[in-house]
Amino acid sequence: MRLYHFYKIVLIACVLVLIGSGCSTLSQPSVQEEIQIQIDVDGRLESITVPSGTTAGDTLSTAGIALNGNDRSEPAAVMTLIEDGEIHVIRVEESIETEQVVIPFEVIRQPTENLPAGQEKLLQAGKNGIREIISVRVFENGEEISFSEVSSLDLEDTVNEIILVGVQSSIAPVGLPSPLVYLSNGNAWVMDQSTANRYLLVATGDLDGRVFSLSEDGEWLLFTRTEEDEDIINSLWVVALDDPENLLIELDTLNVIHYADWVPGIEPKFAFSSVEPRLSAPGWQANNDLILKVFSENGWTQRVNTLQETNYGGVYGWWGTDFQFSPGGDFVAYASPDQIGIIPYEEAEKEVLLDLIPFKTQGDWAWMPGIGMGPLGNVIFSVNHASQEGSQADEESPVFDLVAIPLTGGGVRTLVYDVGMFAYPLPSPITAKVTGEASYQVAYLQAIFPEQSATSNYRVGLMDRDGSNQRLVFPASDNPGLQPSRGWGAWSPQTTQASGNYPLAVIYEGNIWILDPETGDAWQVTGDGRVGALDW
Repeated sequence: MRLYHFYKIVLIACVLVLIGSGCSTLSQPSVQEEIQIQIDVDGRLESITVPSGTTAGDTLSTAGIALNGNDRSEPAAVMTLIEDGEIHVIRVEESIETEQVVIPFEVIRQPTENLPAGQEKLLQAGKNGIREIISVRVFENGEEISFSEVSSLDLEDTVNEIILVGVQSSIAPVGLPSPLVYLSNGNAWVMDQSTANRYLLVATGDLDGRVFSLSEDGEWLLFTRTEEDEDIINSLWVVALDDPENLLIELDTLNVIHYADWVPGIEPKFAFSSVEPRLSAPGWQANNDLILKVFSENGWTQRVNTLQETNYGGVYGWWGTDFQFSPGGDFVAYASPDQIGIIPYEEAEKEVLLDLIPFKTQGDWAWMPGIGMGPLGNVIFSVNHASQEGSQADEESPVFDLVAIPLTGGGVRTLVYDVGMFAYPLPSPITAKVTGEASYQVAYLQAIFPEQSATSNYRVGLMDRDGSNQRLVFPASDNPGLQPSRGWGAWSPQTTQASGNYPLAVIYEGNIWILDPETGDAWQVTGDGRVGALDW
């Protein structure tokens, strides 16, 4: 018991000692060192005394000095001051400037064979652009320390001046039985009576060649132009060949890729099929529609009929459908990646004439057979995708045959085997034989390598309407073939006085060649390699 009381007494004594020492400490006042700070602000010096450990920001606040906007101090406001020193206040100001500058246009002198040597013609007037530039100047304590451009915007685009300069051509002129229109460098030109007699019809520089069609009477040109609006692919226009002012008429028709053409008849009527623009390849989704419109010279247009509403279009219908009116305008032939048929004008219901094996392209495009209507309106010439013997993948077959599809009874007849996928048959106008029989020929493209016809070059072939008398007429076998396109050539609607034959105009290596298929003669009539489309 005595030992227990001893420990208790010791514990109480220790507690009393601790309490006493704590009270002694609290009772002593703390002493903090003061420091002297010089403040350099707005061109003057101020002095202030603050406790050591005060931040620069609190020191400035104590002195009644504020940092506004982008102002800063050295040392920074968050830094702690522990000894005598200085604070420099830096006043920061920004000046935003807006300036409009002129962007001068360039003068482009473009050689052309379409004008006599030495003659110049203003194709496009130049126009300066205007650019708005926004800049920022930064000042510290009244002195500029930086200048930077933060943004620029072109308020008006520059339009380069284009001057056509005629150059000497070594190409001899060729007589023409009727006006020939052609597309070169985004402009439409006309050759009249002679290939040496040329004049500029449309000088906008934005024709895309999707549609380029001369009316049956040779008075109007139907064409498409690209649009600056990214949401629009192109627009459809017409111009009269005999208009001295070359007044362009907009037809209030947008996004035409595969088809627009004249409808046979008295009044100016055209038909078209449209697409919807898409960001993904190929850049559109086809509507597969077919709409007829009429127009007047003052720009008025009106829809008069819809032969096909917007529809899915079958296999690969996203690519589109091609059409062609019969010579009498009483029905329309159509071709899609999986079938060929007709649409009677009054009924507007499809009649399938030939089911096709769709070709698997392995890419973002679809194969469509070209169609050529015979001038009597009783047969359609086209291409059939045939299966390959021994192959289990019919869609990948390389076999393509040129066929005739009669509209007056009888089955489909193969005229040219292994012609290639891009044959694009082109029947000629009617020739009356001595016997009184109405006859005509069919021009077509023959693949040089039929089993690789998607990438092969082609030669122009010719045959009688029944497939007889087949021969290759252009270019010569020792020259490179031509690249196939839907508008690769056009027959003249009239015969030449010299031979009495219908000449055939062909685009070869970017130039126009005039062929006389009967004699085998061929004349090159342009030499700049810039022709993209033609019609006769």
